[in-house]
Amino acid sequence: MQSHITIQKDTGTWSIRAGGAVIGESNSAIELTEGDHAPVMYFPRSDIAMAFLEPSSETTTCRHKGTASLYSIETKSRTIQNAAWSYEGENASIDDIKNHVAFHTSELVTVERL
Repeated sequence: MQSHITIQKDTGTWSIRAGGAVIGESNSAIELTEGDHAPVMYFPRSDIAMAFLEPSSETTTCRHKGTASLYSIETKSRTIQNAAWSYEGENASIDDIKNHVAFHTSELVTVERL
């Protein structure tokens, strides 16, 4: 793991909403802080209603964390494009966040501590 990345288990309970629907709730979130960036919460896939997430054909690459698969979120009224990401498989260089999901927050997607 790179020295400028800090990962710690969060002790709170978190809720993830998209398009007004709760798509996840977790008390097993992991907080990742990288350099000067704001902390990002990663959630175990088992705590997310993965049926709402549709794999995107797009990926992103971080030189420190590897390749992330992007996901769009399917809600009742719309598709929120590339709103989530996950470091999976052999391309994930940090085991602690492998197969966890993080979300881009917006007016359509909220991640909040309960």
